[in-house]
Amino acid sequence: MSDWPSVKAKHLLRSLVRVGWSIKRQTRGSHKILERPGWTDFIFAFHDGDEIGPRMVARVAKKTGLKPEDL
Repeated sequence: MSDWPSVKAKHLLRSLVRVGWSIKRQTRGSHKILERPGWTDFIFAFHDGDEIGPRMVARVAKKTGLKPEDL
């Protein structure tokens, strides 16, 4: 069983901003480029209302340093 729940993309983005990520720029549509000092830029490519499953949340967390308690 996964430690990660399913979440809406809007909630996941809010959690990333809370732990130190910021939106560097946003292209038309759903793609946002996030930046954080000491990390490589991360492309957040979800629409706000999308439901993101546990496996994808785990992949995002691996690249961004997010922890289950940050959600």
